[in-house]
Amino acid sequence: MRLSKRMSELGIASRREADEWIARGLVRVDGRVVSELGSRVLPGQHITLDAKARFQQAQRVTILLHKPVGWVSGQAEDGYEPAVVLVKPQMQWHEDASGTRFLPHHLRQLAPAGRLDIDSTGLLVLTQDGRIARQLVGEDSEVEKEYLVRVEPAAGVPLSDAGLALLNHGLELDGEPLKPARVEWVNAEQLRFVLREGKKRQIRRMCEAVGLKVTGLKRVRIGFVMLGDLPLGQWRYLRLDERFV
Repeated sequence: MRLSKRMSELGIASRREADEWIARGLVRVDGRVVSELGSRVLPGQHITLDAKARFQQAQRVTILLHKPVGWVSGQAEDGYEPAVVLVKPQMQWHEDASGTRFLPHHLRQLAPAGRLDIDSTGLLVLTQDGRIARQLVGEDSEVEKEYLVRVEPAAGVPLSDAGLALLNHGLELDGEPLKPARVEWVNAEQLRFVLREGKKRQIRRMCEAVGLKVTGLKRVRIGFVMLGDLPLGQWRYLRLDERFV
């Protein structure tokens, strides 16, 4: 297997980071420096990073933002600003307990790890750390994402038990079956969705398929990290004791 791919599988680094550090001679396999891109390794071989690379990783930050409606997750589009512009000192939550002080270089290569639609609100993760990005949006990611969703019957007909069962398992989008979800009523107007995948506008399209219209959508959890009391439009750093998986 390619060394960079194996490093990504092991959670040592993203493939891009791995290639960068291999080229700089900062990766060892069974104690020997490997600096040739495309080098291959066996599953049982021991891979380590040089202290310089580990230090650089430790400096990379992950930010949790309570995204408001009207902001896009990634690049600006159709006149709407990207959510990352909210990451400024005056918008940092005063109860941020991470102990990390804002520095301008924290904005460099800060990218969203997953999407949240422009008309949705809630927890958005922005990170400089390729390892975290892979955990949350990698092809094999199984990280749960929890949403509170306000709904109303599109045609005045309440959701049936069969419709609720379909939301949990049995629907298709884009010709592909969806993974099983956990969907339950919180109250008469709100459903809780727990998903392990993230197709474009998935929850809204799932609801449309069973005759529901979404009137509000808020992401409240990603893995073991909760939105909690983080105020709308504000952000905080991921603490050292917090893990998504």
